[in-house]
Amino acid sequence: MTTPLTQGRISEEITERRDAYAEAVAAGTPPRSHPDRGYAPYRSSVLRHPGKPLVTLHDPEAVELSGPVFGVTDVTALDHDLTRQHQGEPLGERIKVTGRVLDRDGRPVRGQLVEVWQANASGRYAHQRDDHPAPLDPNFTGVGRCLTDDQGAYEFVTVKPGAYPWRNHVNAWRPAHIHFSLFGNAFTQRLITQMYFPGDPLFAYDPILQSVTDDSARRRLVATYDHHLSTPEWSLGYRWDIVLDGPAATWIEEGR
Repeated sequence: MTTPLTQGRISEEITERRDAYAEAVAAGTPPRSHPDRGYAPYRSSVLRHPGKPLVTLHDPEAVELSGPVFGVTDVTALDHDLTRQHQGEPLGERIKVTGRVLDRDGRPVRGQLVEVWQANASGRYAHQRDDHPAPLDPNFTGVGRCLTDDQGAYEFVTVKPGAYPWRNHVNAWRPAHIHFSLFGNAFTQRLITQMYFPGDPLFAYDPILQSVTDDSARRRLVATYDHHLSTPEWSLGYRWDIVLDGPAATWIEEGR
């Protein structure tokens, strides 16, 4: 009989790997923002990341010719507002999430297609594979997109997602988060990451977030509450900048 994998065991593994990383950095190993692809506490990651060397493309433009394309006319004025995509108002805490997409030198990345997807306020996705016994919201699909402006800024209006269970181990719960997808000049230049909310009590228990063993890199995944972004009697505001590369880069789900 297989012994159930408990949160206690997962937390022990998280601590072991954080301690090992801290010791390595203290001994002179350069800080590393990206986690190991086979991060053991995140059990399903072992089955999801590449196990063989990546294939080198000798003609990258050939891939572009067979891939989808998009233009500015494909993104409508309502795509960024996840609360106005249906006939009624979604349930939950209305929020505004905004920030800038920057390069390693702090310069704005203009015309970047930014997409988001998330669970509803009850912690459930509008997806056929999500069988979490929490209510679906007929007025919330949980997907949106926009283009960055000349200052590299993006903005979404949505509701704060709820935490939800997942089957990594017994009593596993994911902190509230929003998935972000960014495209460069083509769909083959896609980057994916996650934004979290400040002060979430589930941070310490989540092996996905904790797979980012560098403390400063992990903190860069957490948005900042900005009261000046809040709209009176309407919504709360969060700010989250995305840095594409360099020492201050935002963690990207590379290889996952």
